[in-house]
Amino acid sequence: MVSHHGKGAIKEIPSIAKTKGFKHIFVCSDPDLIKFGVTAKVTNLLDEAGIAYTVYSGIKPNPTIENVKDGIEAFKACGADSIITIGGGSSMDTAKAIGVIITNPEFEDVRSLEDVAPTKNHAVPTIAVPTTAGTAAEVTINYVITDTEKERKFVCVDEHDIPEVAIVDPDMMSSMPKDLTAATGMDALTHAIEGYTTKAAWEMTDMFHLEAIRLISKHLRGAVDNIPENCEGMAMAQYVAGMGFSNVGLGIAHSIAHTLGAHYDTPHGVACAMMLPIVMEYNQEYTGEKFREIARAMGVEGVDDMSQDEYRKAAIDAVKKLSSDVGIPEKNERVKAEDLDVLAADAFADACRPGNPRDTSVEDLKELYKKIMV
Repeated sequence: MVSHHGKGAIKEIPSIAKTKGFKHIFVCSDPDLIKFGVTAKVTNLLDEAGIAYTVYSGIKPNPTIENVKDGIEAFKACGADSIITIGGGSSMDTAKAIGVIITNPEFEDVRSLEDVAPTKNHAVPTIAVPTTAGTAAEVTINYVITDTEKERKFVCVDEHDIPEVAIVDPDMMSSMPKDLTAATGMDALTHAIEGYTTKAAWEMTDMFHLEAIRLISKHLRGAVDNIPENCEGMAMAQYVAGMGFSNVGLGIAHSIAHTLGAHYDTPHGVACAMMLPIVMEYNQEYTGEKFREIARAMGVEGVDDMSQDEYRKAAIDAVKKLSSDVGIPEKNERVKAEDLDVLAADAFADACRPGNPRDTSVEDLKELYKKIMV
């Protein structure tokens, strides 16, 4: 994989496409990005270079099996040979699924891609252009699809889905609404903290995750206010977090967030932000000294003079403060007591759950959901 970073990096796209011999590009982007002219920043470059393309925008915020199947038909109909995906996790997850199925048609039911599918061929050649600083989908081997029929999200992990090229250009992120910047930024923080504390964490991924935590703590507030240097900082932060967690997995904050998205269409970053400090409290006795380093990375002073209880509380409080400062709600009024059994069972079955540092149960998960109920 190759990545291009910095302001104006999207200008590299036409030359990359020509070098790779792309003849007709399938552009995956969501309706809002098209409406507000963000997608056009890329398609205008393709027009100027005389490169043919077809735009597919049938993508929901929590992309569904139907979105993927419709996209596959649209890809085939236009005769495309490559993909450019522009957007956040929704556009990229949809593009990953489309690209994998085009080259591995035996998985066209989509559901069979869940977990680690035995695909044989790499996905359609793809250039990924993130417009949010959160999911890091441009650099990971993961994607998430919603099964509306069964009201659940499923995680797919496949080394064949990673894009060939990532274009991480902060200018593509600068026009996002404040609430979206806040939510995706907290998703990135959840990636970093869960990746740092997951059972599979090791020295190399710890390095990525601590740097991501530091960058997010420094830049997210300013990025929400659309300050250019902070937008650039968040663009790098979410990418670094992705480099880490793609190698070691996540935990139950993501398992729960996936169910909230599937059942209530809660934006993924909002769901992660709600659950992160709650899950940190639940996991703290199983994290050794790691919360001290989280607190340090978040700018808490004097951590070396704190007791273990003190620095753990300081780390959790720092996460709560950042979440509050960027406007994330603490409660989800849509979660009802009668839904808890199904929600907890779905979270327990989620692919992220086994990586959690503390082994959990369905009953434990039900108690965690209760903490965000009104």
